[in-house]
Amino acid sequence: MAETTNISTQPSQETTRRSEPEITLSPPVDICETDEGITLLADLPGVPRDGLNLRVEGNTLLIEANAHLDVPEGIQPLFADVRSTCYRRGFTLSNELDTGNIDASLQNGVLILRIPKRAELKPRKIEVQVH
Repeated sequence: MAETTNISTQPSQETTRRSEPEITLSPPVDICETDEGITLLADLPGVPRDGLNLRVEGNTLLIEANAHLDVPEGIQPLFADVRSTCYRRGFTLSNELDTGNIDASLQNGVLILRIPKRAELKPRKIEVQVH
């Protein structure tokens, strides 16, 4: 049996009363490691730069973000399954990572975090002197 939705010309109470995100999602994240550090790729569709909050507390990296569907001016939504979404995810970071030098960028709904390893813990080649 097909699901049907009644559409009226008056906004429903559900549409008008929601102003804050009700659901918190854990964004999917890919993590890659190299000799230089780690890179996290988090999918955050619809999140603008000003809706993103990244912070390190102790050895925990916290990603919090809010996506909001903007309705064009002059249009009144009659029904909306999702009008805004809250993302939240935390990661415990290793002591070998340099949390003071995290590089973050947001591109096409993907957050890219590069966290370098501390310089003294990176692999290095030792030169041998001949006397």
